[in-house]
Amino acid sequence: MAQACGVDFGTSNSTVGYIDSRATGAVGSSLLALEDGKATLPSVVFFNADDDEVSYGRAALAGYLAGYEGRLMRSLKSLLGTSLIDGQTEVAGRSLPFRLLLQQFIGEVKRRAERQAGQEFSCAVFGRPVFFIDDSAAADKLAEDTLAGIAHAVGFKEVSFQFEPIAAAFDYESQIAREELVLIADIGGGTSDFSLVRLSPDRAARAERRDDILATGGVHIGGTDFDKYLSLTSVMPLLGYQTLMNNDSAIPSGYYFNLATWHTINQAYTKKTWTQLADVVRDAREPAKLGRLQRLIEAREGHWLAMKVEEAKIALSDADAIELMLDRLSPPETLTIARPAFEHAIGHLVDQIDQTVLKLLADAGVGRGGVDTVFFTGGSSGVGMLRERIGALLPNARKVEGDLFGSIGAGLALDAVRKYG
Repeated sequence: MAQACGVDFGTSNSTVGYIDSRATGAVGSSLLALEDGKATLPSVVFFNADDDEVSYGRAALAGYLAGYEGRLMRSLKSLLGTSLIDGQTEVAGRSLPFRLLLQQFIGEVKRRAERQAGQEFSCAVFGRPVFFIDDSAAADKLAEDTLAGIAHAVGFKEVSFQFEPIAAAFDYESQIAREELVLIADIGGGTSDFSLVRLSPDRAARAERRDDILATGGVHIGGTDFDKYLSLTSVMPLLGYQTLMNNDSAIPSGYYFNLATWHTINQAYTKKTWTQLADVVRDAREPAKLGRLQRLIEAREGHWLAMKVEEAKIALSDADAIELMLDRLSPPETLTIARPAFEHAIGHLVDQIDQTVLKLLADAGVGRGGVDTVFFTGGSSGVGMLRERIGALLPNARKVEGDLFGSIGAGLALDAVRKYG
């Protein structure tokens, strides 16, 4: 029997699913605990310059927030398929290729999973979005090939891929008693992926499921994009975003977009940026706001600010309004954000997601009333506006919430058994 697992390398969190029949004689799927008894490992790496150590996941975030000097990297998956993957960043005075950074993280995921399972894994089914990169088949293939190469480099001898929403479908299928036509809505940190699939207990036993998949679709929009536009509309104006220079030209927006986008935050910390920003502050109409931006960048607090925005996004999924304490700004600020402001900030993104769902239904030749169930997974599917809009597109469908962070990993484990025994 192959030593196989399912790996969900996510933009925000990663999991590993493994089916072990040795102890009970019965096949059962479980997610392996990757950190502190929890199945999820946040996809974060922190290079602690004070202690010359590398930490991962929650420990990485805790080390960074505790104020240790170093470099925090998050949203690593977003590098796949982009030109950045062949670039590098500076860590402790040394150049670190981004490709090697991903290899270090995935290697750590593998080591932790093997330690928890008590065995090595030689085969893996990796989850992948329907599209790593929109509207570029070449970039999409490059992203998958890059991930496969990294998986082989960390010790997996055989690697295959499964669409993340299909993996979630396999997990949901293990819970139902009759046939259903299901829209799997996987709203992750970096992408929104959908599959329309016929599921049933009888179909689950089939080795080949291609005919059960009516359509797949996706768009490169996810939770980190919601963070980005909430930050740009609500937080970055405190730092001078969309203000003017004395000559009536706009303050360059690149500083703000870099700080609002998880995988480009570190680009704001270069010496070139500091030099340019000093000139901008001198010529700004609102120098106090630009001075606040300057102090934030000098203190390397961009990741802290992004985490505060993410915190606000999550809170606004339940609350009508929240107060966001921005105590590390200089001077500190308490910002009130109402849910309508958040929904306005992300409205154009949700419109694109709606169109992706409608195209998928058209591709499948299925009317909006013909879907039995919408199965939501992925951490960002908790955003109320998004869930309501998708639900409104499918008026007759039941709305079911899966394990927002675990359904894909569990489904990949089932697929690993099908593929590798």
